[in-house]
Amino acid sequence: MGLSLGVAGAAKALPAPRLGWVQLQRPADPYDPKAKADQAIAKAQTRAKAAGKRLLIDMGGNWCADCIVLTAVMNLPQAKAFIDQHFEVVTVDVGQFDKNLQVPARFKVQLKAVPCVVVLDAQGGVVNKGQELALGSAASLSPQAVLDQLAAWAS
Repeated sequence: MGLSLGVAGAAKALPAPRLGWVQLQRPADPYDPKAKADQAIAKAQTRAKAAGKRLLIDMGGNWCADCIVLTAVMNLPQAKAFIDQHFEVVTVDVGQFDKNLQVPARFKVQLKAVPCVVVLDAQGGVVNKGQELALGSAASLSPQAVLDQLAAWAS
């Protein structure tokens, strides 16, 4: 399976901060198995709209190495500042592909792998349609490549 970064036909992507050499730190479990996903998304969507940001829905599981790497990259100070400026982020625990499956279904995403990232604009439209799994191999990408992909969805 090839990886295609970027959004076809999208406006010029915002430049991502240059990370240089970084050491990723394993984050605490990013996916709360007890969170009410639909309520969390609704609240995050309200905050995103009020702040003029995009909503980034990160679906995954605490067992997933790629999900942990994605979170670790997003937690890097240089990346976090950029992400906080452009996105409201909400995480959704999909367990072993047996929890909160109404979330990918709502956005017409076939959940085949995690992390699965859906980015919504202010009107609730999916910005990264067809690329929801672009970060599914985050552990094999450089932190810069992960951040560049997120930046492509920020503009």
